[in-house]
Amino acid sequence: MRIAVFGATGGTGRHLVRQALETGHEVRALVRDPARLPTPRPAGLEVVTVTDMTDPAALSPHLGDRDAVLSALGTTTRTAGFVAPAVHAVLTAMAENHVRRLLVVSAAPVGPVPEGESLAYRALLHPLVSRVFRNIYADLGEMERLVGASASDWTVVRPPRLLDRPGTGRYRADPAGNVRGGRSIARADLAHAMLRMLTDPATVKQTIGVAD
Repeated sequence: MRIAVFGATGGTGRHLVRQALETGHEVRALVRDPARLPTPRPAGLEVVTVTDMTDPAALSPHLGDRDAVLSALGTTTRTAGFVAPAVHAVLTAMAENHVRRLLVVSAAPVGPVPEGESLAYRALLHPLVSRVFRNIYADLGEMERLVGASASDWTVVRPPRLLDRPGTGRYRADPAGNVRGGRSIARADLAHAMLRMLTDPATVKQTIGVAD
């Protein structure tokens, strides 16, 4: 497939690009700082610099020949409020170019606590994390709302804490929501899960939790 990747210079995005190329996809990475991607560029990778990710007019010329869009855009407490406007611009540019398939990374705390979770998690850990990072999760929650209201063939992927460790290819995915007992996942495995979902029609218009 010919895919566009947003957030390609981040921890998960770099894995998405590498794994997509390894599985034969043609990748266009839309980035603000191309210097953060390795050189020389591998075959099949095109890098496009976009200075304003929230401007649909800046994105639209680069999506017309794509089959799908994957977003690993993220934020910090300092930059919270960026992801929802950026994904809104992505959705607008996709609609202009009749591109339908979209996968976006969200976060497990945006969703409800799964049934059967421990009392410690329900009463202590989840409320604490949600409070400390409330601005980030509010941004991601608004992104999810925009995606869910769109006409795209979307999939929202909700991981828990992301770890920079080698991927194993062994993880759980729950189409009913967050994974019970899921506390972390390797970024490489998150990328692997997204690429598997890319061509799986059962994941369209679904919010899917993934975790070790």
